[in-house]
Amino acid sequence: MPRRITVTLDDDVYRRLVEESVKRYGTVRALSKVVNELLRERFSSREDLIRLIYSDKITWISTEDFVRFRRGLSERFESR
Repeated sequence: MPRRITVTLDDDVYRRLVEESVKRYGTVRALSKVVNELLRERFSSREDLIRLIYSDKITWISTEDFVRFRRGLSERFESR
């Protein structure tokens, strides 16, 4: 069930939302739709990132191997 709320937007944010609404739907009247879509995209990507961070890992590396890798990487950066 949709809810009505009042949000105070900075001028630059409002302008960008209007531009996006016109670009996607050809009208400013779709502003709520654009805001909902952008928020869904933002929430979705954050959930995907959290799921990735806490998921079972497909590889394992020892501390010694990681230290060796890091040293080699540092040497390559410093030699430039």
